[in-house]
Amino acid sequence: MPRLEAIEIATLGREILEFSTQLGSIDKPEQVLHSLHEVTSQELQLNVLGALMLPVRWADWGNVKIGKSAFLHKSAPKGWWDEYDALVQNYPAPGISMAQFALAPFTMSELMKMLEPLGVERWPIELAMKYGIRDSFNCPIGGRWVVTFWSRKVLSQTLTPQVKAIVFMGATFAAIRLQTLVAMDEGRIGDKVTLTPRELSVLRLLSIGKQLRETAELLGLGEETVRSHLKKANAKLGVQNRTHAVSQALRYRLIP
Repeated sequence: MPRLEAIEIATLGREILEFSTQLGSIDKPEQVLHSLHEVTSQELQLNVLGALMLPVRWADWGNVKIGKSAFLHKSAPKGWWDEYDALVQNYPAPGISMAQFALAPFTMSELMKMLEPLGVERWPIELAMKYGIRDSFNCPIGGRWVVTFWSRKVLSQTLTPQVKAIVFMGATFAAIRLQTLVAMDEGRIGDKVTLTPRELSVLRLLSIGKQLRETAELLGLGEETVRSHLKKANAKLGVQNRTHAVSQALRYRLIP
C-alpha cells in the first residue's frame, strides 16, 4: 500500500466524515463496522477486523461474547477469533494491555518492535501470521473500546501520521455508536470492582516497597488486620498474592 498524496488524504478525510454523519441512522453493530470497512478498504486496502469493549480484568474475559461486547467484521479470517479467544484467557495479549492505557493508535508491528516479546508472549503475532494477518492497526478509544484493522502487509511504513489520525477518527466515531447500540452505559465488564479505602491504603504502601509490618505501623493497624485487608483485596482483584494485587491495582489505576 503506497503512501497517500495530500489530495488522497483529503479524500479519505471526507469519506470518514461522511461515514460519521450516517452513523445515527445505523442500528446494527455489524453495519457500523461494515460502513467503516467500506471506506478504509476502498481508500487504503485496510480491512476492519472488529471492535471490542475492553474488560477491566483478565478474569472477566470469559464474559466477552461475540455480538455483545465483541464484534467481528466479515472480513476477519475464519477461525482466527476462536483460537484467539481460547488463548487470551490463559495468556494475556500485549496488544490488549496496551489498548487499555494507550492514548494513541498503534500497529502490531510497532508494538512487537517496542516490546520484543519472547516465548509465550509471541502467540498473538504467531496466530495472526497463521491466518494471513501480516499487521494490524489498533485504535484504543478512551480505555473503553478498541477498534482494530488488519492487513496482509506491514503497515508501520505505509500508514503516515496523517492517515493514522484520520482512520483513528473514524474508529472513534464507530466506537461511540457501538457504545450506544450495545447499551453498556453502566460500565465495562468488571467496572463493578471496588476496593475499600483501607484496602487501597494497604496496596499503596506495598506498591512503594513497604512490608506488612511497616504497613501496619504506618496505618496504625494490627498486622493481622492488614493481612485481612490484603486478602479481601486479592479476592476482589482475582489474584493470589500481594505482588499480583499491587500490579493489578496499578493496571486498573486504583492506586497512583
